[in-house]
Amino acid sequence: MTVSFRLEALSTRHDRTRFACGVAALDGYFTTQATQDARRRASACFVAVDDSTDKVAGYYTLAAAGVPLSDLPEALTKRLPRYPSVPVARVGRLAVDQAFQGRKLGAALLADAALRALRSEVAVFALVVDAKDEAAVAFYRHHGFELYGKQPRQLIVPLGSFTRGA
Repeated sequence: MTVSFRLEALSTRHDRTRFACGVAALDGYFTTQATQDARRRASACFVAVDDSTDKVAGYYTLAAAGVPLSDLPEALTKRLPRYPSVPVARVGRLAVDQAFQGRKLGAALLADAALRALRSEVAVFALVVDAKDEAAVAFYRHHGFELYGKQPRQLIVPLGSFTRGA
């Protein structure tokens, strides 16, 4: 069975109550906090919606951020200006409903986040994420992210990687 999705900004017409990815913190955020954060412009939330059922199949949040230049791997800083921090887009949360897991929807959500950051008129150098656990670290590393900084499970990928097919 082929399932098609549409990717769009979270709105009040999306039913958040039926979403369950299996991680309590991610489920709870989506059902109780996501619209507040979007309304306050603390982060933007984007959803993948099953075209046939209108069920939210997955979501991610995206926000502007900065990371200290000194925290980045030297290989990434070679061509960057020597400003104290580097502008990035932070993927705050990314989750796929259990009914849709195993279909590469997480990868599609991540690619959508990168494309939105690339299309933005606000300059950002990379996507960053603070992975929730080691399974999330493995997911992000599989998609080209590398560890950086002083905190465990902080990962980064230059947006240029997505224009080269990473």
